Amino acid sequence: MGPYFKRIATRELISMSCALRFSAVCDDARTSPDGKLDLHGVYHDLSAPGFPAKQDHLVLVLVIEWGRKDHGRFQFKADLEDSEGNISLTVEGESEVRAVPEGHPPPRSQLVMPMDSVVFPKPGQYVFQVKVKGETFQGPGIYLRDLPEEQVAQPEQ
Repeated sequence: MGPYFKRIATRELISMSCALRFSAVCDDARTSPDGKLDLHGVYHDLSAPGFPAKQDHLVLVLVIEWGRKDHGRFQFKADLEDSEGNISLTVEGESEVRAVPEGHPPPRSQLVMPMDSVVFPKPGQYVFQVKVKGETFQGPGIYLRDLPEEQVAQPEQ
């Protein structure tokens, strides 16, 4: 039984309202005309020579699968939280969901969100908490490491 279904007290299966099917943080991402996602430079860790640290550019990618009865505009929010729940960044938007005919896969939104000058206040684990339709899903995480002084690139003499 996949995560798209949950069991209720009557032991019936009901479909959930939506699901986060894919998520990543990367250098670049694009959607193709045939519905594919092309990602480049997916990462889970970053190193910085001190904190707060600034990442010049990153891209958050989310694929939300909607319920069969969902159609219209839906708002979403993704909070980048540290391990203590402190929010250092919030991305908000909306997605237009179209109804699909029977026999087709459920509707999906491929969300590609470039961000510039992202600040990480301290080293440690950060996770995007994705909120949509009253539900919260754990999105991709990034672990920030403090780069030791001796590993910082020195200009050549």
